[in-house]
Amino acid sequence: MEYTRLGRSNLMVSRICLGTMHFGPKADEATSHAILDRALELGINFIDTANAYGGSAGFGRTEEIIGSWLTRQPEVRDQIVLATKQYAGQHPDRPNGASGFSAYRFRQALIDSLRRLQTDRIDLYQTHHIDPTVSAEEFWGTYERAIADGDVLYAGSSNFSGWGLAMYQLQAWQRGGMGFISEQTQYNLLSRVPEMEVLPAAKHFGIGGMIYMPLAGGLLTGKVSSMDGSRTAQVEQEYGISLGEDNTQFAEYSALCRDLGETETAVAIAWVLQHPAVDSVIVGVRTVEQLDGLDHAAELQLAPTTMARLDEIFDINRGRKILKGESPQAHAW
Repeated sequence: MEYTRLGRSNLMVSRICLGTMHFGPKADEATSHAILDRALELGINFIDTANAYGGSAGFGRTEEIIGSWLTRQPEVRDQIVLATKQYAGQHPDRPNGASGFSAYRFRQALIDSLRRLQTDRIDLYQTHHIDPTVSAEEFWGTYERAIADGDVLYAGSSNFSGWGLAMYQLQAWQRGGMGFISEQTQYNLLSRVPEMEVLPAAKHFGIGGMIYMPLAGGLLTGKVSSMDGSRTAQVEQEYGISLGEDNTQFAEYSALCRDLGETETAVAIAWVLQHPAVDSVIVGVRTVEQLDGLDHAAELQLAPTTMARLDEIFDINRGRKILKGESPQAHAW
């Protein structure tokens, strides 16, 4: 497994981060524990979750499953970097129970996550979405207190805009803090808008990219069809893309992967990891078998000619001379 420092921090994380959103609704506790065990064997030391994860199994259930795993083998806690997120409210019917950022919500969410995870600290505590209504004093003052108390070690963001990363990072630095060390954003061969502003901003401000959905929900794994009601079918609708014989884009992609002697999954992950702003890729799995090959994907280096060919296959502009490269050159003359 490959490791790197996360953003401008000195925290070492594996370039593959285990996403746990399926723990509970898609993978039961025993399967989830087996996935965690295997991930550790592969050298994955970075685990990401969120207070809201649990789906049909219930709000917070994913954190509870991770917590029971840590309780079963306490020595593992100091071998992993544990990341979770807050923002989602568990009680939207209450004045302070809805989603958003406040010192009140933050403190309660942190207490609840520490209890569910059965740990004394959150290594990376992320704000799941940007809240345009919160002041810099409340936002960073709340994080500073949690870090000073030892409940949180580092701050991270998720689903922030480029301007949001710049604004919040400068606010933190003006207060003498480190600010964010990571930003979670959706990025893959089919979703490349972050190349314009989010990833350049993250790189400039020392914020390590943590990429979710690197496989576009399964569209980039070599599948040729989807079943009604499946996650892949849902992502087809989200992306406005259909699998099948008529989709020459995916056929060309699979042909390229065959020529390279690599799986579609490995190439998709390696492509994301070669972006200079990306430190780690979050891969969510439902079975132990889905972890196979992730260590290879983290080490795979794609040649410039391969990167160029992937740009040709996944040209989001369909030949139009827009959205190429970073902003403002991507959309200005």
